[in-house]
Parts: sequence; C-alpha cells; structure tokens
Amino acid sequence: MAKGNDVAAMEIDEQNSTANDQIANPKFSVNVLQLLKSAQMQHGLRFGDYARYRRYCTARLRRLYKSLKFTHGRGKYTKRHVTAPTVTEVRFLHLVLYAAERAWSHAMEKKTLPDGPNPRQRSYLIGRLRKAVKWATHFQELCSIKGDSRTSLEAEAYASYMKGNLLFEQDQQWDIALKCFKSARAVYEELGKYGDLENQVLCRERVEELEPSIRYCLHKIGESNLQTSELAQIGEMEGPALDLFKAKLEAVMAEARSQQAASMTEFHWLGHRFPISNAKTRVSILKAQELEKDINGPGADSLPAEKKLVIFDKIFAAYNEARSCIRNDLANTGNSENVKDDLSGLDKAIGAVLGERTIERNQLLVRMAKSKLSKVRDDKNEKVTKPEELVRLYDLLLQNTSDLSDLVSSGRDRKPEEVTFAEECELKSSVFRAERCFYLAKSYSLAGKRPEAYALYCRARSLVDTALKKLQSSTNVDQVTIKELKMLYNDCRSNICVEHATAVMEEEKAPENLSKKISGISLTGNDKKVEKLLMEKLENYESAVGDPTTKSVPRIVAFPPAFQAVPRNPIVLDLAYNSIEFPSLENRMKKDKKGFISRLWG
Repeated sequence: MAKGNDVAAMEIDEQNSTANDQIANPKFSVNVLQLLKSAQMQHGLRFGDYARYRRYCTARLRRLYKSLKFTHGRGKYTKRHVTAPTVTEVRFLHLVLYAAERAWSHAMEKKTLPDGPNPRQRSYLIGRLRKAVKWATHFQELCSIKGDSRTSLEAEAYASYMKGNLLFEQDQQWDIALKCFKSARAVYEELGKYGDLENQVLCRERVEELEPSIRYCLHKIGESNLQTSELAQIGEMEGPALDLFKAKLEAVMAEARSQQAASMTEFHWLGHRFPISNAKTRVSILKAQELEKDINGPGADSLPAEKKLVIFDKIFAAYNEARSCIRNDLANTGNSENVKDDLSGLDKAIGAVLGERTIERNQLLVRMAKSKLSKVRDDKNEKVTKPEELVRLYDLLLQNTSDLSDLVSSGRDRKPEEVTFAEECELKSSVFRAERCFYLAKSYSLAGKRPEAYALYCRARSLVDTALKKLQSSTNVDQVTIKELKMLYNDCRSNICVEHATAVMEEEKAPENLSKKISGISLTGNDKKVEKLLMEKLENYESAVGDPTTKSVPRIVAFPPAFQAVPRNPIVLDLAYNSIEFPSLENRMKKDKKGFISRLWG
C-alpha cells in the first residue's frame, strides 16, 4: 500500500516538473513564410527593389535591439550573442531572422545591378550569402529549442533554401544544392496542406518558385534534358525566389550567344556583306535576331500585343547596344579607310533594320488602337481610342518611313536591292498617308464640321486610289495590303455619302430649328417659372440650394443687383439774382502807380 502511494507521488512530481518546465521554457510560434512575404511585398520586393528592403531590415533590427534593450553598448562596442537562454520572448527570434534577411537582400541588391556585379562585387555578394546562411542556420537551431514544431519545421526549410541559394550562386556542389531545394520544397508542400487559406496559398507559391531552381540543378547534374527554350519559359515566372535563377539563366543565355556568335563573322543586308570583328557587337546582334524570331515565328499570332511591345523594346535595346559598340570602334580606328567604310556600312545597316522594327512596332500600336476605336465603353476603366490618336500614330509612321528612305538612299553606289527597298518605303508612305487622311476626316466629322470632313474623305479616296494603282503595278504584290486598301476605299465612299446627306439634313432643318428657338424667346420672361430668392423669403424655412439631386445654382440674392429708381436732388431756381444791384467796389481796388514817362504816353 505504501509502495503504491510512493509511485503515485512520483507521477504527480513528474507532472508538476513537466508543467514547471513548460512555464519556465515556453515554446514560441513564428509563421516565418507569412511574416517574410508580408514584409517583402510591403517594402520593395513587389517591384524588385532590394535596396529598399535592406534598409527596412536594418531599421527593423535597430528597433528590435532598442525595444529589447539588447544593444551593444554606448561607448565601447561589445557584441551580444542571441543564445537559447537569451530567448525569453519571440522578438529575439525575429532578431536573427531579420539579420539573415538583411544579408540576403544585400547580396541580391548586388546581383541585380544593371551591368551585373564585377569580380569584387561578386566576392562581396558571396560573402553576404554566406552570412545569410550563417544567420539562417542559427535561426534554425534556436527554433528547434525555443520554437514549436511548426516553427522549427519552417526554420529548417528557410535554412535549406538559403544554403541552396549560396551553392546555386557559387556554381558548385549541384547535388547538395538540389538536396537543399528539395528539402525546402517537401516542407512547404506539407505545410501547404494545413492552416488557413492564406498560408496554403503562400506555401504553394513558394513551391512553384522553388521548382525552376530544382529543374535547373537537375539540368546541371545531367539528370534532365532541359532545353534552352524551356529554361527561358521558366525564367518568365515572377517571384523573389526566382531572381537568382533569372540572373543565372541570363548568364547561361549570354554564354550560349557568345559561343554561337563566334561563328557569326558577317552581317547581310540588302545584298551587302559587312564583317563583324567585335565580339560584343556579334552578341548584341545575335540577341536581337533571336528576339525577332519570337515576333515573326510560328507562335507569334498567339502572343498578346502587350508582350510583343516588351519584346520590341528588348530588340531596340540590343540594336542600340550594337550601334554604340560600332561607333566606339569607329572612334578608336586609325587611318584605315577600308575598316572605316566597313564599320560605317554596318552602322547604316543596323540603323536601317532598327528603322524597320520601329515601323513594325508603330503598326502594332495602330492595330491596337483600331481595335478600340469602334468599341462601346462598357467598362469604365477601358479607354476608347479617338481618331486624333490614330492621326498622331500615322504621323509617326510617315516620319519613320521618310527617315528610313533617306538612310537607304544616302549612298552613292546604290544596288538594285536598295532601289527596290526605297520604292517599297514610298509605297508604304502612300498607304500611311491615305490612312491618315481618312482618320483626320473622321475626327472632323465627330466635331460636326461637315464641309471639312466631306473634302477630306474625298481626298482620302483619291489617295487610296493612287496607292492601289502603285501597289498593283509593283513587282511584289501584297494581297493583304490591297485588300485593306479596297475596304478603306469603300469606307471613304460610304462616309462621303453620309457626310453629304447629313449636311443637307442639317441645312434643311436649320430654319426650323431657328424658328423654334426664336419662338421660345420672351422679352419679359413671364413664361418661365420664377423662383423666389432667399432674401425674399426670409420668413419661410426653405432650402436655398435647391434640389440636391439636380445641379442647380443656389438662389440666395440677385447678382448683379437690378437697377432701382433713385430720386435726384431738387432743382432750385434763384430768381432774385438778376434783380439785385451790387455796390461799386472801385474805391477798394488797388491802384497802379505809373511813372512820369508812362503817364506821358498814357
């Protein structure tokens, strides 16, 4: 019996000791992914601004150190380490986490520089990533002791992700990097099955962000036959976790272009062959040609217009970079006339290709504007195109065509290909001029100017007729353009008839409308309903601002005030003035004293 009581007492003591340990060593909970995603999206990473996010992490750490009274001394700096006994509240875990984020964001800031990191910056970048791995590992160790099971699991996934980023950037130990990324993915896949909806969405997004890095590691190991085009498609995905992958992908693509550019020795344009000696020029031209395949390739019809505009911007950047390299070579070339002629010809050819792509881009903008021209504005956010915008776009096209024609015709010895190209530019210019005149007439029509619109539609019809004759007589007959011009010709004819009929109707109805307006005029204004002003009905409690549902002018007092009859001053007729005899005042007047001579002469 006594033995049974002793056993029961021991069990009670063990339960009490366990409860005391739980009170003395509480388990903290940190939703790591949700906390970091919220901070990243609110402080710069929504737009890829890593510098802003690093400044936020620095300020956050300063506030945490100050609020926890965990500073490193005022005068002499004394480093204070966050250890397991130090962690008495959850903010100590935040200290370590934000230290890792600050180091990671600093590394990514160097990684996303416009021209890429130089060797010194790259060494610093690797050092910051090592520091991020160190803080993330320390965070994992603290969470395994002071955090609950979910926090410990998330901290482990975060540390694996940071270690994978370091190995990914170092281009070494791809098998270990693959293992780290897969470990993080497995954790987030399991965490995405539980919790609230927001947490599940965040975990799934992180799994999708980790997937390209895993596939790239498999590709580097040799376990995946991933093509370069598939890598480029993966690189179009968004997310902070993919920025390292995108930078790595850009480096791989640049390396592939460099290898391909080694075999590119000449640039062909309108029967000319221009040698390319500069490697940077080759890479830039090759990059632009690859982007041109995306626009003119078999899958170009499925691309949205906005994406095509982005590709055009990249093409312009690549060709401009090539031209800058060519002009630097021209400036550094000695007295060799042959080299100068080759470089000048190459610069002219690149400029002509750039002009062609500019015309294609502006034609794409015209098609986008035409698609919104005849739409009814159902959605308030959707902007409907005005004819004036199309007129402005056609002005740009005419200027582009003129510049391109002048550039091609600037040489002395012109080849037949250049003459044909200049004629094609002239044909395009005539088509653009007819289109511009049509939309200019439409803008006058919408403004109610019937004679001007009628004359412009007639002019547009004659321009379309001239352009059709030129196209049909040319060697390279463009059936699509001819079909569009015939439709434009019919539109001009129908609009001419409509403007004529509308002008006649308006002229016939003008006297009738005028008589209606005159018949409603009243000199006294007694036919209108006269509302009293506020100053006239002060004794009544009525609103002076009118009906709130209608836009009416408040009637407080008449302004300007009306004229009023004012009595003038009385007229006084002084009748006694003419009958009064006034006395003589000569004796009081001062007499002039005259000398002897003046008295003689009077």
